[in-house]
Amino acid sequence: MENREELIKHIDDLRKKISYHAHRYYVLDDPEISDFEYDAMFSELLRLEAEHPELDDPASPTKRVGGAVLEGFQKVTHTYPLRSLSDVFSFDELCAFTSKIREEHPDVVFSVEPKIDGLSVSLTYENGVFTVGATRGNGTVGEDVTENLKTVGSIPLRLSEPLSLTVRGEVYMPRETFEKQNDVRRAEGRPLMANPRNAAAGSLRQLDSKVAASRGLDIFVFNFQGGSLYADGHAPALHSETLSRMEELGFKVLPHKITASGDSEITAHIEAIGRMRDTLSFDIDGAVVKVDQLSLREVLGEGTTTPKWAVAYKYPPERKETKLLDIVAAVGRTGVLTPTAVLEPVRIAGSTVSRATLHNIDIIRERDIRVGDTVIIQKAGDIIPEVAGVAKDKRDGTEKLWHMPDVCPSCGEKLVRDDGEGAEGGTVRCINSQCPAQRARNIEHFAERAAMDIESLGPSVIALLLDADLIRDAADLYSLDPEDVAKLDRMGKKSAENLVSAIEKSKGAGLSRLIYALGIRQVGAVAAAALAERFRSIDALISAGEAELTEVPDIGGITAEAIREYFDEPCNIDFIEKLRRAGVVMEASDAAPTSDRLAGLTFVLTGTLPNMTRDEASDLIKAAGGKVSSSVSKKTSYVVAGEAAGSKLDRANALGVPVIDEAVLLDMLQED
Repeated sequence: MENREELIKHIDDLRKKISYHAHRYYVLDDPEISDFEYDAMFSELLRLEAEHPELDDPASPTKRVGGAVLEGFQKVTHTYPLRSLSDVFSFDELCAFTSKIREEHPDVVFSVEPKIDGLSVSLTYENGVFTVGATRGNGTVGEDVTENLKTVGSIPLRLSEPLSLTVRGEVYMPRETFEKQNDVRRAEGRPLMANPRNAAAGSLRQLDSKVAASRGLDIFVFNFQGGSLYADGHAPALHSETLSRMEELGFKVLPHKITASGDSEITAHIEAIGRMRDTLSFDIDGAVVKVDQLSLREVLGEGTTTPKWAVAYKYPPERKETKLLDIVAAVGRTGVLTPTAVLEPVRIAGSTVSRATLHNIDIIRERDIRVGDTVIIQKAGDIIPEVAGVAKDKRDGTEKLWHMPDVCPSCGEKLVRDDGEGAEGGTVRCINSQCPAQRARNIEHFAERAAMDIESLGPSVIALLLDADLIRDAADLYSLDPEDVAKLDRMGKKSAENLVSAIEKSKGAGLSRLIYALGIRQVGAVAAAALAERFRSIDALISAGEAELTEVPDIGGITAEAIREYFDEPCNIDFIEKLRRAGVVMEASDAAPTSDRLAGLTFVLTGTLPNMTRDEASDLIKAAGGKVSSSVSKKTSYVVAGEAAGSKLDRANALGVPVIDEAVLLDMLQED
């Protein structure tokens, strides 16, 4: 550049051109230039900004590549609350909602929109520049995820006009992106993401914004929260007007929306949206019906947690028909065989399904499921694929009954049926301790996140290590030589070093995780935590008798017996001694809770929470002085229920135990 003024102008021009073409690509889906031309401009801008850091601009399109690594997310109090919606599950309920409003306000008009299945966020702009992005949290307080939201290409970093405002949107992972992300994870032997909604939530809560940038997230903006949409101070009268205006400012707003007055038109559009579900590039979990006139919303007001001017119509669980090609018996880490359906691939609830659990032989017989059947697939809680039924009218006589094998498909040893020799039903188990399938599953369990949390040690890597005879059990992981690991297929020096480093780090996982990692029957993560808290060392636990064990919360007679059976087996004690010699920590730490906000309260977690795992929720409760139990009783203070909550929720209702959701739990955890 000949002079500084030209340099500044050139950088400014590059930023404007890149922002323009990014908007056409990410928002309008109508690019005008090739990827090569765009990448060339972007690379030049990156170079110039690196050479001239004094010309930094917080709204530069280069901020989308990520780079900030946070220690944690700061809390953000929403200026405008992000409320949830009341759900209706039938058109009768929906019409009751619209009719009640229409009785007092006959001129009411409703907006009907798809309900995007993602993570709700607020976006705040000051003088046209994106300044703060936050998750919904409990509706009042969320988490600051600004750096991660900057990586979402469809979020404008600078509006087309210098306005100060806040909008609400739903961050989601497009279906195609989700499938590609899972293809990569499958190739790397890492656990697959359950569905696009959970994938989006997990991606947005990454502490490294470069990771978030790699996840290909997108957003639809669906509400104007507050501030100024017009420079002259004009206040819009209709919600539909705010959507059009936000689109003018550069936002990607909800598609497939209409305004309607009559119930027939409203329900017809909801049905039309429902028919689109398979063809949309994103997942939806319902349709939203809300009053279009903003002044009428003020009159109708807000309930305790939900507005009185809007509801969400929820579609029934998605079901699809496909062909049952085969049934195979998978050997679990405890030796139990679980029949699994092999299916013609079918897309359902956000992902392509080619396998589904059949649970046990009793369910196969009860539902009369046969190889070759046309079966009906659904996802329990939109996560776990299962065979819900059979289209028996489509049978042609070629279908075949399936029987549990007599010998283990992994080791060839004779199987044992828990309810007696020769019985068709009941639990079928391989009791060979050297069974290869059990060995691999035990190591997978040992390494999983809730156990020793060994990053990048997935099923495919474990298979490589076993096939190369580098390990025979999980304790052998701690003596791995990175040079030996680097020689394995698809590993290399860097991957081997990272793996060995993660294994070394796991030595300090703690007593609770270690107990869970041992894979003792009946002992889950919550029971392991209770045992660690009571006995404080692995040696004290090994020495405990059944009577002493049953004094521990969450440990009943069956679990106590299983614990004693495990520690009475010499090979298991040898395994623990190998871990001890390797330097694995076997005593509980004395870390105290960080607050006493939940002191004296006992929680039970059930179902799938929207923004965190149950382990993460459990850690938060314990850090605030609360206790987490695995079973509901009259002594339970609260049950925290997510989607697909099961028998624990039923028991809570029967006992009159208060049931709360994740948002209420987060609210209870907030400091005054």
